[in-house]
This record gives sequence, C-alpha cells and structure tokens, in this order.
Amino acid sequence: MRAYRPRTERPRYRYKIGRNAHRDRGDVPGRGKGYLRIGKGYKLVEVIVPATSANLGPGFDVLGLALNIYNSFEVEEIESGLEIDILQDGGPRPSATENNLVLISAKRLFEEVGFSFKGLKITIKNDVPMGRGLGSSSTAIVGGLMAANELSHANVPKENLFEIAAEIEGHPDNVGPAIFGGFTISYPVDANHRIASYAPSEKLKPLLLIPGTMLETKKARGVLPRDISMGDAVFNISRSSLLVAALLEGNAGLLATAMQDKLHQPYRAPLIPGLLEIIRLVGRIPGAGMALSGAGPSLVCIIDRSEEAHIVEEINQALADIESDQDYSIRQAEFDLEGARVISRN
Repeated sequence: MRAYRPRTERPRYRYKIGRNAHRDRGDVPGRGKGYLRIGKGYKLVEVIVPATSANLGPGFDVLGLALNIYNSFEVEEIESGLEIDILQDGGPRPSATENNLVLISAKRLFEEVGFSFKGLKITIKNDVPMGRGLGSSSTAIVGGLMAANELSHANVPKENLFEIAAEIEGHPDNVGPAIFGGFTISYPVDANHRIASYAPSEKLKPLLLIPGTMLETKKARGVLPRDISMGDAVFNISRSSLLVAALLEGNAGLLATAMQDKLHQPYRAPLIPGLLEIIRLVGRIPGAGMALSGAGPSLVCIIDRSEEAHIVEEINQALADIESDQDYSIRQAEFDLEGARVISRN
C-alpha cells in the first residue's frame, strides 16, 4: 500500500440534455400536505451540501459527520423543458437524465407541496468524490429537496426534509448530517426517522483517506449478514456510546477503541484490500481513531488536532508498511457545523 501522492488535475466535463419537463397535473399551487407558502417563490436557487461520513465504525446506519467538502446545486425554473449541466473534474459522472437524483428529489418535494413548474435547469458542481463512501448521493438528494423548497416557497421544515430524504436514500445516516451539519445521531420512532445534532469538540479534527477505486453501496451492503450475535451487538453498543462521549468531550485517547466495529467492517474487508490492517495500525497511533467511511472504500480518521502533523506522518508510514496495490490520498478536512444551506436566490 502506497502513501499519499498528488494527483494531476483532470479536465472539466459538461453534460447537457433537453427534454420535456415534468408537471404535476391538476395540482393547485399552495395545496400540499399542510405546508404554507408565504409570498412569492424564487426563480433560481443555489444550494451547497456537505460531504458526510456515516457509521464511524460502530454506529451502523445511525451515526454521521458533516465535512467541509461541498457539492453545489443550482436549480432554476425555466419556461419549458429540462436541462441538466454537470461540472466536474473528470471521474464518473451523475446521470444527466430524468434518473438524476437532484431532479427526482426536487420533483418529490414539488409533489409534496402541490407545486407545478414549467421547466427546470439544474447545474451541478461536484467536489465530493462519487462512489467513495462520502455521501455524494445524499448531497444530490438534499440539494434537490432544499432547492425545490425555496423555489416553491413552501417553507417545509428541515425535520420534514430529513424524513423525505431518508425515505429516498433508504437510510438516514448520511442525509442527516448533510442537512443539519455536525455530528448526528439518527433514530427511528415508530415508522419515522428522528435526529439529534451536536457540534464535535474543537479539540478534534477529521482526516480522509480516499482511494482511487470505487465501491457500490449496494455491493457493500450485500455482503452483510442477516443476523448478528448478542455479543457483537453489545460490543457495538458499548463502542457507539463511547464514541459519542469522545466526540463531544474531545477525548482523543478514546477514539481508537470507540471506533471499533464488529457489525459491518469485518464483512466488507474482503472488498477493500488492507482495510483491517490499516485500521489496526492507525489505532496504535496515540490520539487517532479510524473507520470505514460509510460503505467505503474511503476511510475516516478522527484525530487530536494538536498532534495533526505527527499523526499524518504516522499514517503515511502505516500506509507504506502495508502490502497492497491500493493508493490512498490524504485529504484534510474540518467538521461542517451548518449543514446544507442556500447561498443565493433570485
């Protein structure tokens, strides 16, 4: 396994399509599920949504963090048709058809609030790597919902947007921090999703190890067992509880133990060469803990901020010591405490 090496810049690509726009037939603007529209909506809205790291080791489908890497979504109501314009530095691209998650999510919100639109132009600027376990699909879902909320002037609360986003995504642990920011704990109440959001201690800092390869979430979920032992369940409950304390108190000495997991990482390890070994080696570094980010293949490391330079050096050494063809780039990050937000509207 080789340590960080800088990557060359790749060209930007633009993809556009044009086709008939969706309309909510027979819907009356303002007639939705109890949402009140006040005043006139906007014609163009730009939203930024942070990358997220979910699970954090033991908190499978529950815990998540928002990070200061962003995708931007500009949604404009136009006279007719549909245009999707994607700007990114190479790499795999999102769908530029009606299967695009931004469009699907925007249309879902419009249907919820009873808003009819003429046509849409969507411009997507991607900085969150796709297929790396950093919540790129969640940024698209949340971006579409929030932009549609502004365009329709429906004033749907974030808590309700979270419910819709979790339904579209299929699980709440990425869309939660994407919407609310910070460190989030998602939990079910009856058939609904609820969330608690906190600011992690300023004593701590996240780092990302991002590989050049991708891993489909569907494939990573497909290897998980249907049943787990009571012992493994208790193990993860203890680590999840400890991780909450470590993140809120800023106790970096607890992180290596608190980010241990027995529910998903051991089963996903065959899909990610060197995964368990790099987690084990980084766990020996004082003031650092590491886990798979979401379904992977990226890794999230939470560290003692005051020891950052030393810890990065030790991580690079650990990467060099592991025999694997996997290349990781270390990306500096910070916690995003705001979540998705509108940065311009007209």
